[in-house]
Amino acid sequence: MSPTSTDRETPVTDSSRKYKRVLLKLSGEAFGGGGMGVDPDVVRGIAAQIAEAVRDGVEVGVVVGGGNFFRGAQMQEKGMERSRADYMGMLGTVMNCLALQDFLEKEGIDTRVQTAITMGQVAEPYIPRRAIRHLEKGRVVIFGAGAGMPYFSTDTVSAQRALEIGCDAVLMSKNGVDGVYDADPRTNPEAKKLDRVSYVEALAQSLKVVDAAAFSLCMENKLPMVVFAMQGDSTISRVLRGEPLGTEVYAD
Repeated sequence: MSPTSTDRETPVTDSSRKYKRVLLKLSGEAFGGGGMGVDPDVVRGIAAQIAEAVRDGVEVGVVVGGGNFFRGAQMQEKGMERSRADYMGMLGTVMNCLALQDFLEKEGIDTRVQTAITMGQVAEPYIPRRAIRHLEKGRVVIFGAGAGMPYFSTDTVSAQRALEIGCDAVLMSKNGVDGVYDADPRTNPEAKKLDRVSYVEALAQSLKVVDAAAFSLCMENKLPMVVFAMQGDSTISRVLRGEPLGTEVYAD
């Protein structure tokens, strides 16, 4: 199932690459560069890092959040009906998907966007076997519109998509957090970063850097996860290759 794109550089050997197929979760807030909307320079840099790993032979699926446009849970607190707010957030993720697709294709990487809500003029419908075939051909597949249902976070969707398309790991990039800590580092200066932690420990200690539902899905299916920071010129490409960055979360 090796990618066959003809415009790649010489790939590394399988023995030097930890992952063959991964699901990369990207923070929507990062796409805005600290503000609302899309920062083209930020997305261009992210695309360049993904392209670097794809040229090395890694098959990459991507889920992008939509927090740079809309967050349903926050709007619920302001009085908006939750399911409607969540659907609006799903549309924000699709805008991010299209932006990433554009910059990946400018890098020469063939890319497909698949959405859980049908919108045929801009994306394919989400079909797992079609997504797998795209990956086998060396294409990046970007999954938008979350799960197509309210009350599901993009963290949980990332775990679900990874399982359906047969990924080796879920790589969770976080904006402003470089791994899993034993407490919230933004409020507790004594918090310690964990290099490795089991899903059981993460759930028992209520370590909330990733949704509990995502942890549970991966734990039950023994799918490893890496939580790492998006910041830096090469963090994404390095973690896609399997370098030990951030925190590895594993099943016992």
